[in-house]
Amino acid sequence: MYSVNGSGDLRRLKASDEGVRLRVDTPDDLWTIAQICRNGANLGMLSHRRDSTTGTQEGGRAKSAERKPMWIEIEVTETAFQPFTDNLRIHGIISEAKIDIGSHHTHIVGVGDEIEISFEGGIPSVDESLIQSALSSGSQPKAGLVVVENDEVLIFEITSHGIRDISSFSMRGGGKRAEDSTEVSRRFFEKVTRETNMVFPKSMPLVICGPGMARDQFEKMLRELGAENQILNTATSIGGRAAANEVLAGGAADTLLGEYDLVKQVRLIEEGMTRISTNAAVVYGRNSIADAAEQGAVETLVIDATILRDDNFEIRTHWESIIKDIESTRGEVIQASVDHDAGQQLVGIGGALALLRWKVD
Repeated sequence: MYSVNGSGDLRRLKASDEGVRLRVDTPDDLWTIAQICRNGANLGMLSHRRDSTTGTQEGGRAKSAERKPMWIEIEVTETAFQPFTDNLRIHGIISEAKIDIGSHHTHIVGVGDEIEISFEGGIPSVDESLIQSALSSGSQPKAGLVVVENDEVLIFEITSHGIRDISSFSMRGGGKRAEDSTEVSRRFFEKVTRETNMVFPKSMPLVICGPGMARDQFEKMLRELGAENQILNTATSIGGRAAANEVLAGGAADTLLGEYDLVKQVRLIEEGMTRISTNAAVVYGRNSIADAAEQGAVETLVIDATILRDDNFEIRTHWESIIKDIESTRGEVIQASVDHDAGQQLVGIGGALALLRWKVD
């Protein structure tokens, strides 16, 4: 059974000319670390390494080398991260340790770990901005979001960086007789409310939404099971996963989620898409954004965070130049995740859009 836990915030423990020491407090923090740790980065943390000098031969049998804890710094070559999990693996070549300098090593970074990230010449500005954003967002507790229709219920977890599918329940295509439909529906909602009550702790706020009145029945049954969560019950014009995006973009859940980084990202992307459809003050595509930035017209740039860390040096430096132009005219740069529907819309137009102060030719 999947369960959802509470959240804290990333902590800066120490800064230096070339790097920063951080404590990972929640799985959400791993998204930030995964963006920063890439080729060119150095990552140090307490890890384990087999010490070949401790191996022995006893009675004709070899005794394996002992794994010893030690501080190991690697030059990062590859990062493997699965969103919404605590599975962050960072591969590289050992540059500092008691043994095996020059050998390959993998750091497995998790909640509670203290890490040091550094770059020759100092942390790039895009990474420093991302760290500052994570630090300033503070504690953003996760929330549950449940989309309820008469014959389908979808359960999601909302985090700082995306929307995670938790469970889906459907009684479509069940072949039920009309006279049995009320009883079938009651049993269906009893099952789903029990599951929901087990998934989300009582301290976690919940948003229940959907296009009909079934959400009211769902909330009533949830309360009868003893749920003490803060609950916001709101109507949507559509069901399914699109309802979750509508709640975030439309402001219906602002009383619970208004300060979320994710809400801000979704709202800006949706605003950008609306402006595109109405030929209003917005541009997308790297060259068009660069032209608008040079004119001082960019109010807010929303960009997939991975683009700013592209392996292609030309792409990376071009975006760095664009961002300098935007920030020099007091524009805002939002480094977005794409682990949600609005983020995928952003990917579909090239990964970046700029909301403008005025239309440009």
